[in-house]
Amino acid sequence: MLGIREGVIALISLVAIYMAVVLLRMRRLRHRRLEAEDVRLAKTTGDEPRRVPEISPADSESWETVPAGLGEEVLRQGLEQEVAQLREELDAVRGELAALRQDMLQEMAHVRATQSVSPIYGDAMQMAAAGYDPAMIAERCGIARAEAELVVALAKSQER
Repeated sequence: MLGIREGVIALISLVAIYMAVVLLRMRRLRHRRLEAEDVRLAKTTGDEPRRVPEISPADSESWETVPAGLGEEVLRQGLEQEVAQLREELDAVRGELAALRQDMLQEMAHVRATQSVSPIYGDAMQMAAAGYDPAMIAERCGIARAEAELVVALAKSQER
């Protein structure tokens, strides 16, 4: 039965093997580039190159022979992706800010409602501002239904 420790060791081993393969491929590409430079140098100076390998069409299409504007194009695309991601994050932050603003306005309405009413009716006013019906307010606060209806009417008038 494999545990977490063995899994981590296996993962590290796989990463090490992957890195070794990548380094070998990079070394092979470097040797190809050096050989191509030797050939070019021999042609321009007229000297006999140390070794003249045959360059196949596959080698000529390697990453070393990229079009002139490709780097700029890749950079532009990367920047466009970052800008798009930042815009999405900004939209999310704006949505959260709007929700917080709405919550704050509701809390301020509750505070205003309780400040303008007698302390006896503070709980009833908060419940009315929260949208409870007069029967529930009367039952919970121990006041008459008519008083609860007045509190609800007062809360509605203050919201406008």
